[in-house]
Amino acid sequence: MNDDKFSAIEEDIDLSPKKIERLEKTLEDLKVEEEVFDKYTLMTLYELSRRGYLDGLMGFVKTGKEANVARGVRGDDLVAVKIYRVATSDFRRMWRYLRGDHRVKVRGRRRHRIVYTWAEREFKNLLAAHRAGIRSPEPYAHMNNVIVMEFLGDDEGNPYPLLKYHPPEDPETAEEVLWNILDDYHRLYTEGGIVHGDLSEYNILYAGDGEYYIIDFSQGVPTDHPMAEELLVRDVSNLLRFFARQGTDVPGVEEAVSHVKGG
Repeated sequence: MNDDKFSAIEEDIDLSPKKIERLEKTLEDLKVEEEVFDKYTLMTLYELSRRGYLDGLMGFVKTGKEANVARGVRGDDLVAVKIYRVATSDFRRMWRYLRGDHRVKVRGRRRHRIVYTWAEREFKNLLAAHRAGIRSPEPYAHMNNVIVMEFLGDDEGNPYPLLKYHPPEDPETAEEVLWNILDDYHRLYTEGGIVHGDLSEYNILYAGDGEYYIIDFSQGVPTDHPMAEELLVRDVSNLLRFFARQGTDVPGVEEAVSHVKGG
């Protein structure tokens, strides 16, 4: 797959009456349900549809205070569509992460600009993880507050369950999964150049038989970010705590952090 497929779409959105009129028909075709979108989000979905990244939405698989994740359709494939809410996002928390991230530039302090930059960061993090070979969703497109990415689920269109609610089948499998995750984190850190920032059993999907996927890279930061070390230790501590509860022999935090860093 060439890099053009991953390119973020950065043009301003035309909100002229003619565009809005066209949008209404497009949204009818998209079957947007279960959520009230502001006009900027609607236009963003329209533009992503027009550019071939999205053909339809089929309801939400996850809802939250700051973002919803919808099950989308593109051709014969399902995609995940993450839509950040502008009105209810925690801007002060976002700003702490944005301020030390040299990869992005916030164009003003208005709410929608901060949220757009936050989504841009997550897209960059997903792209870095994918290129480093991490078990994570493949990113397809980003525009404003919307990210389109690979849908991770079964043949029936159901998303894989969270590791929290569907842990490995036995302690031996759990130990193998733990070390595979730490190996992935090593690649994320050394090749991707980022710290996940919010890794726990709530941000890992488990498909069974040792197959897992790391998700939600919204809080990921570069390894030289002022908060990187703190977040890395927290991520590793969360992992070890969860797997210890599964009856797994786990390393100490210091050893696991050293493994991630390549020491």
